[in-house]
Amino acid sequence: MDISVIIPTYNEEQTIGKTLDAISRLVNVSELVIVDGGSTDRTLDIAETHEKIKNTQIVSFGRPSRGLQMHLGTEHATGDIFWFVYADARPVQGSGSQIKKFMKMEEVSGGHFEVYFKGGSIFARMMTALVNQAHTSSLVYGETAIFTSREMYERAGGFRDLPKFEDVDFGKRLLKLGRLVYIDRPVEISDRRFGKGYWWRFLKWIVRQSFYSLGIPPRFLSRAYLPNR
Repeated sequence: MDISVIIPTYNEEQTIGKTLDAISRLVNVSELVIVDGGSTDRTLDIAETHEKIKNTQIVSFGRPSRGLQMHLGTEHATGDIFWFVYADARPVQGSGSQIKKFMKMEEVSGGHFEVYFKGGSIFARMMTALVNQAHTSSLVYGETAIFTSREMYERAGGFRDLPKFEDVDFGKRLLKLGRLVYIDRPVEISDRRFGKGYWWRFLKWIVRQSFYSLGIPPRFLSRAYLPNR
């Protein structure tokens, strides 16, 4: 079983290098597909000059839409397993072998990982606790590095063109097809989002999560949302 890592990018020059370094250390990864949403910084330059990962494809999409970018990545990927990793996420050694182990189980439709938000601030600790606790309520966030097989991805209908919550939406559909496993091998997330004004953005995130859980459409909730999405 070959694993294709799919990374959506948009102006990720501050984080993409370290993410690529982390991916390059994973012996069970066969392919990397980077789908860029029209970056205007050095994201593509960094990706194109990174020489540590074999079988790398860089696909230009033209506009930032994380759901569509990840879906386009699956159309270019050749692996049996799709692993969706954000540009500020750093998986640890052994993650790939865990994915392969679980995806051999017939009852498993996919899975995701424990996360650790860097920085040590109160916001980082709160987000680490909230995102990791969410899996007990069958909520799967993209920060947790979702993975699934090609077959299950197609059966679930893939990522949709949603302005927000494309990750939660996809996770819910995967869960209907089988068991989603939670792997307690932390994926480290950059602390870039915990800058000035984060307290206000965090409160808005909580409110929008609450409205989404009540069935409010993502397109209605897309205004004034968290940056770096």
